[in-house]
Amino acid sequence: MNRSPLLWVPSGYFSMAMGYIMLTSVTAIMFKNLGMDNGQAAQYSSMLILAYTIKPLFAPVVEMYRTKKFFVICMQLLLGLGFGAVALVMGMPGAMAMMMVLFWIMSFIGATMDIASDGVYVTSLDSRSQSLYCGVQGLSWNIGPVVASGVLVYLSGYLHTSHGMDWLGAWRMVFIAVAVLLLAMTAWHWRVMPEGARAADTPENLGQAGFILRDAFKTFFEKRGVWTMMAFALLYRVSIGLLEKIGPFFMVDPVAKGGLGMSNELLGIVYGTYGLLAVLAGSLAGGWYLARHGLKPVLFKLCCVLNIPIATFLLMAIYQPTNLWVIGAGVVIEKFTFGFGSVGFMIYLMQQLAPGKYTTTHYAFGTGLMGLCGMLTGIVSGHLQEAMGYVNYFWLVMAATIPSFIVTWYAPFHHGEQAAPAAPVKELCESSTG
Repeated sequence: MNRSPLLWVPSGYFSMAMGYIMLTSVTAIMFKNLGMDNGQAAQYSSMLILAYTIKPLFAPVVEMYRTKKFFVICMQLLLGLGFGAVALVMGMPGAMAMMMVLFWIMSFIGATMDIASDGVYVTSLDSRSQSLYCGVQGLSWNIGPVVASGVLVYLSGYLHTSHGMDWLGAWRMVFIAVAVLLLAMTAWHWRVMPEGARAADTPENLGQAGFILRDAFKTFFEKRGVWTMMAFALLYRVSIGLLEKIGPFFMVDPVAKGGLGMSNELLGIVYGTYGLLAVLAGSLAGGWYLARHGLKPVLFKLCCVLNIPIATFLLMAIYQPTNLWVIGAGVVIEKFTFGFGSVGFMIYLMQQLAPGKYTTTHYAFGTGLMGLCGMLTGIVSGHLQEAMGYVNYFWLVMAATIPSFIVTWYAPFHHGEQAAPAAPVKELCESSTG
């Protein structure tokens, strides 16, 4: 029976986003609430990005066995059980070590679910349907961060302040809620999701998968100007990577430590709701601007729009405003311009880095470099902030915009601005939520 994509596309991409944001972003706030310093909290949560960064390396193996739906169902089930297991071990002796092991395993499970879910979408829908539902796909993925970074962070603070739970108890309830939600999604997708067709170029065995991967690497490094394009992919967002984890920490740290002293409830509202809506609005505006003028004439302008408004955090660190409207405006400005400027980055990867024999794989290499930048900057960001204080650290973030300007100015254009290769819209959204 052919079922409408509206039955499984929205829920599928929402589930993907929930797993990704809970593991790579929300955990940082939880670690901080449980007593970690900024350095450890940023480092541990950033390490969980690794699986999503290297997923192109094991994607061919996932394609070889059973059906794509089989992997989606299995990975969602395991991810739901994983969040339940985290809730169970919280408070036990050595709980933090056990939680990190679970999170590390779950990050690879989540990355595998991403591969399989994208595979179902690409192979179950024809090109016309993919275009028709791409807006639904992107919107559904972005509902995930609203729920994870907004609603669930708010819930943790509400349980802590209004119901007297300690932070362990509050976050245990959050993880139980996520586990139940993902298990419900598993049952739903088992019922309504299509199997996913086998792609024509799927490897038949491990040897063939290895050959394809080696050939993809070989042809990637044979591209004209590849090192400059790689530098662009790695460094365009370096300042954003330094800000990603520290921005929320700055919001919740006490005023005496240089922060703004916000509660988890307010953080959930400002960052997870207003901030994300600003990203979406900025992405739409950036896409319109790019379509109107073309990529090459505006790429450097987009880089300026992306980086210069980071100064709002420096100003907030200097003046430490208490007015929620002022704080919210600072976050909205930074997030809107981030969404606006990030569109040019992703389109550059699609149009200039990806074209060739292995378009999709080379595009994945580019997004992998983006993920590597986020992981490395996230690992060091907390330690640098603790050593420097917020004002000096945000000066450092402003200085880190300089490499972005340099690599953008010298970014090569060897291809015309042809239609971008097929790539999941949620990659654009994922880049906007860190």
